Amino acid sequence: MRLIIQRVSTATCQVDDRITGTIQKGFMVLIGISDSDTKEIADKMIKKLIGLRIFEDSEGKTNLSLQDVAGSLLLISQFTLYANCRKGNRPSFIGAGKPDMAKELYNYIIDNCKKQVPIVEQGIFGADMKISLVNDGPFTIILDSDEIIG
Repeated sequence: MRLIIQRVSTATCQVDDRITGTIQKGFMVLIGISDSDTKEIADKMIKKLIGLRIFEDSEGKTNLSLQDVAGSLLLISQFTLYANCRKGNRPSFIGAGKPDMAKELYNYIIDNCKKQVPIVEQGIFGADMKISLVNDGPFTIILDSDEIIG
């Protein structure tokens, strides 16, 4: 599983001229799921995501978590995080999870984040989404379950 986490002051997901999710201060998270991912891996990644201390405290140090600042989440499915660009110029996506399994795990992540974070917004799995955001910092973190969980 791969998460691209951007600390944002605002972020919005739009599908067909309809806003499906919008947040203020928090994280916009792109979620890539592979065939080897499980609910156990998702649980560990959610714990790491929510516990990240990348908001500034009163001294300007990145020492506060999402919960410390009453931040929100915008969760977006993103199979292209598993693009393989080794051969040629056209990426292969065979490393991405099969759609049915990936959608189920994406929804599992959303449901479990909602148990811990008051405002969790989302995109639409498999849709052509337009994401706009203001990256605060800029601050972007990449979490890969192969490196985190090992």
